Amino acid sequence: MAEEVGKAIMVGAGEARHQVEFTQFNNRRLIRATKNPMDRSTIVSIFPKAIIDEYKPTIEPGKFSIQAGTYDNPSILVIGSSSWWKDIDPDQPMMEMQRSSIEVANSIINDYSNSTVGSNMADCVPGLFFVLGERTVLEIKTKYKKVLDEAKVKQDNWYKVLVRLADSLWARTSGNPLAIMDEMRLAARELNFNDKPWLKDFHTAELVRCMACGGMRNAEYPICPTCKAIDPKHPLAATIKFAV
Repeated sequence: MAEEVGKAIMVGAGEARHQVEFTQFNNRRLIRATKNPMDRSTIVSIFPKAIIDEYKPTIEPGKFSIQAGTYDNPSILVIGSSSWWKDIDPDQPMMEMQRSSIEVANSIINDYSNSTVGSNMADCVPGLFFVLGERTVLEIKTKYKKVLDEAKVKQDNWYKVLVRLADSLWARTSGNPLAIMDEMRLAARELNFNDKPWLKDFHTAELVRCMACGGMRNAEYPICPTCKAIDPKHPLAATIKFAV
């Protein structure tokens, strides 16, 4: 707003409210820019897991949290512009450089999606997108149904990649539950792949030391994945046959 130009940057609430201090730039005036009140974007999530404190350390506001959502009931987060401070000269005031809500929303979505396993940033990504303006859930489900459908397809593709990765990790680690990520279990449940062995409570699987090599192995299987030694006490040990 125009009335904010030249004012000090205040943070906190109540008695804890104070002016922002920059250690290396104390006693320097900060020049506020005029904000556009119409600069709003709405981030939409159909990813059934909350994204807590997605942090952008170089801008303010820089912390964003998105609640878990579904295709039938997407969650939304309306954001405005953020700013960073340009240091022109040690003897000059620091100027506020604004980043539009479009840039901020795009950064939040891309940074989070790019950090997830199995995402290709194209057609296999978590169900996140943004639209211009301040929108409601009802508007998202009606006016932006096509975009919502596309996000659902991309998220299902990502889920399928996670399930394939989980199957591979489960086989390679001889059923080690620690190899399976929470997102992989979530993907299997969302796709109704409820028969996956790695969906079971991982506390039921106990790792023990191999008597031959000392490596950790799943006690439910007779062969050590590291040294291939057979546990003679396992009930399936007598049924193992070797190729000749």
